[in-house]
Amino acid sequence: MNMNNSRIWHCAIAGFGLVVSMAAQANITWQGKVQASAFERDDSKSWLNHGWGNQRFDKEAELIEISRAWVDVRAELGMDWSAHVSAQYVPDPSDKIGVTEAFLKYNPLTNNPYQWNVKLGGFYPAMSMENPQVGWSSPYTYSFSGINAWLGEEVRTFGAEFEISRLGKRFRSPHDVSVHAAFFKGNDPAGTMLAWRGFASHDRQSMFNESVYFPPVRSLNEPQLRFQAPQVKPFSEVDGKWGYYFGVHWDYQKQQQLKVYWYDNQGDPAAINKNTGQYAWDTKFLSVAWLYKFNKQTRLIAQWLDGSTAMGKNRGVNNDFSSYYVLLSHKMAAHRFSGRVERSKVTDKDTWAFDPNTSDTDALTLTYRYQFDKHWQSGVEWLYQKSDVENRSAAALPEQVSQSQWRFVTEYSF
Repeated sequence: MNMNNSRIWHCAIAGFGLVVSMAAQANITWQGKVQASAFERDDSKSWLNHGWGNQRFDKEAELIEISRAWVDVRAELGMDWSAHVSAQYVPDPSDKIGVTEAFLKYNPLTNNPYQWNVKLGGFYPAMSMENPQVGWSSPYTYSFSGINAWLGEEVRTFGAEFEISRLGKRFRSPHDVSVHAAFFKGNDPAGTMLAWRGFASHDRQSMFNESVYFPPVRSLNEPQLRFQAPQVKPFSEVDGKWGYYFGVHWDYQKQQQLKVYWYDNQGDPAAINKNTGQYAWDTKFLSVAWLYKFNKQTRLIAQWLDGSTAMGKNRGVNNDFSSYYVLLSHKMAAHRFSGRVERSKVTDKDTWAFDPNTSDTDALTLTYRYQFDKHWQSGVEWLYQKSDVENRSAAALPEQVSQSQWRFVTEYSF
C-alpha cells in the first residue's frame, strides 16, 4: 500500500473511531468489514482508469492493497423510526471515502397481519439475492455478477419506497409475500456504462456524488455527442422527472425465494446538463431473481435482467440489454465453495454508425472462502471474462478480449 493509500486509510480508521465513540453515547449499532486483496495485475487498463479492460484491478493498482473497507451504521430514533448509513473506502481510481446508502426507515409494529414500512433517502432497490450482507456485499463470491455489478455502479433509489408484507405464519400459510413501490429522482444517467463499456463482473460500488470513467470511445469526438462528458455521474438529476419501480417478493418456507422487479427511470433522452456533460437516459428493465436451498449447506441463485436504454435527440443512442447468471454455493463447516456462470449482451438498435454499442460478455467465477472465526476470513477467487465489444475497433483494438485474474483476499469483520 503506497503512502497516499496509508494516509487515506488512517483517515478511514479515524472516521470509524468517531462512529464507535458516537455509538457509546447513543442507541447506535454498527458493523463493517476491512478487505485486503493481493492479485495478479492485468495489462489491460481498467475502465476505472479510462481504459478498455473489463477487470477492476489493472497494472496501475498496488500488488497488495486495501481493496475495500465499509461500515453500516443504524441509529434507533424512537419506537418506529431508524436511520441507516453505509460508507466505504476504495483505492481505485484514486483513494476515496464516500456514502453508498443513507436513508430513514419508518417501521411501525402493529398486531395487524399485514405489516408495512417506508424508506426515505438514498438506497439500493432490494433486487439482488447475491448481495444480502453488510455494505451490499456477497457471502458467496468477492466479485459480483455483471447484473449486480451494474446495479452497484448506476442504480440507486433517491426518493421513497413503500413496502407492505403479508406474513404467512399469521395466516397459517407457508407463503410470505411483500410488495414494494418506489418513486425516485437522481438516477437519470443509468445506462451509460452499458452502452459504452458493456457488462463487467467486479465489486466496485459507486458512491454518492461520484464520477466514474468509461472507456475512451471515439464517438464522443463526433458533433452529435460533443456535450457528453468522458465519465458518468450515475446519480445525477437531469430532466426533473420522477422514476419508479415496483417489486414483489415471495418466500416459501425459507427454502425458495423469488424477487420480481420492474424499473423505469422515465428519462427524457433529449435532456442534457451541459455543465456536467450528463444526459438523461430512458432506461427500463425487468429483473427476476430466484434462490433455492437444497439443504442448509447448498443453494442455487439465478437472476435474469432484460431491458432497454436510450439517450440523445431522436434517441441517437438506442440499445437493448440482457444478462443472466446461475450461482451454486456449498458450505461445509468453515469452508464455502461457490461457482457462477453468466452471459450478458447489449444490442445496438440505432442508426448512428459512428457509435457502435453492441457487446457480448461471458464470465466464469470460482471462489473458495474459509472462515477462521467470527472476525477473520480468507479466500481465493478466479475470475474469467471474455468480452466482444464492437466500439473497440475504432480505437484500433481487437473487439474480442479474454481476461482472467486470480485474487487472494483477507477480510476482518467488526
